[in-house]
Amino acid sequence: MSVPTVSVPSGMWFKEGELDLEFPESWEVVPCLMKGHDAPPVTPVEIQAAFDNPVSSPPLRELAGEKSEVAIIFDDMSRPTRTGVIVPYVLAELAAAGIPDTAIRFVCALGSHGAHTYQDFEKKLGSEIMDRYPVYNHNPYENCTYVGDTSSGTRLSVNAEVMTCDLKIAIGSVIPHPQAGYGGGGKIIIPGVASIDSIEALHRLDINARREGRGNTVGPGRYADNPLVSECLEVARMVGLNFKIDTIINGRGQPCAVFAGEPEAEYYRAVQYAEPHYATKAVSGADVVVVNNYSKGNEAIVGYGMGMRLLMEKGGDLVMSYDFPTGQVVHYLLGSFGKSTRGRLSGGGGGRRQIPFLKRLIVLSPQVEKSFGDWLGVADIYWVKTWPEARALLEQDFPDGARAVVVPDGTVQYLV
Repeated sequence: MSVPTVSVPSGMWFKEGELDLEFPESWEVVPCLMKGHDAPPVTPVEIQAAFDNPVSSPPLRELAGEKSEVAIIFDDMSRPTRTGVIVPYVLAELAAAGIPDTAIRFVCALGSHGAHTYQDFEKKLGSEIMDRYPVYNHNPYENCTYVGDTSSGTRLSVNAEVMTCDLKIAIGSVIPHPQAGYGGGGKIIIPGVASIDSIEALHRLDINARREGRGNTVGPGRYADNPLVSECLEVARMVGLNFKIDTIINGRGQPCAVFAGEPEAEYYRAVQYAEPHYATKAVSGADVVVVNNYSKGNEAIVGYGMGMRLLMEKGGDLVMSYDFPTGQVVHYLLGSFGKSTRGRLSGGGGGRRQIPFLKRLIVLSPQVEKSFGDWLGVADIYWVKTWPEARALLEQDFPDGARAVVVPDGTVQYLV
């Protein structure tokens, strides 16, 4: 009998490749794939078509015709957007409009994440962009300009450099999001380049919805009545975001579709494509669930909820796999900074709990990050650096065989 092996993607932004998960011969192994897993990568012709025929907007070169200062906003390393693939098309449109390089700057939409280095920017944008243009981190604590109050009462302040520009372009991806249904669209502005207080107010919309019994309006794949979606799109209008580009990714983290145009119309067009694309049919009867966290490997907590849902029916072991050499993202709003020092919306305390249906939580990563356990909140975590170590622990619990479910990328798949 052949040994069941499932290959999952690994090393996004670094040494990209595959991790081979080899299971015992007696095990039943079921890959849990999203519908669009094998979608082919987008072609240059298809990218150009998105710019030539933008959604509910004139072409970018026409929008840029009488503008003098340009901000190109792009998402950070916690998102899989291959920004460097898209940027040449943006710059070609600006050049056609007569915009000089000296009028262009790039701003990284960090939200409340830690600042990036040159190497991070180079991975997202490419060395040629770094050679030609200034690239800036967003600082949510300083240099934010008050714009106004949103309909929900959020006091909105946004990156001052962005607000000085009369042409605002943003590049991101539409992928499932734990609170906002889908990323992309106006999320590039809030939390992307908003102040820490405005970012906190956005996250409280999710907290309040759950407390008030409206939890069915928030969460992965839920966008129709999602208060965060409404807030993000309203904010995009308030700051005057002129043009948005969003990609969709396949199971290898490659862009497989591109949408561009007026931010709100473009977002909804992209979400219509994304909803069936990322949908993943749940697999029942799992003894073991292995969730690989690839596209957002430095926010591996995103895949945790999916793994727990797949395991909840029967109970068993959960393996959380991630390979991100620089470690988990610094999150000033939701992260922990010590045993008793937390971000303002981290939930406080960071206590560990026993979960009845969870036998073991195994974290598979080349490096051990004990502080990641604060996110997971589980009493006992087993840390391993290689798959053979993880497999040995699994075989201890299931010496006579098991049904194992493997999720290739729990950070972008959502269960239906």
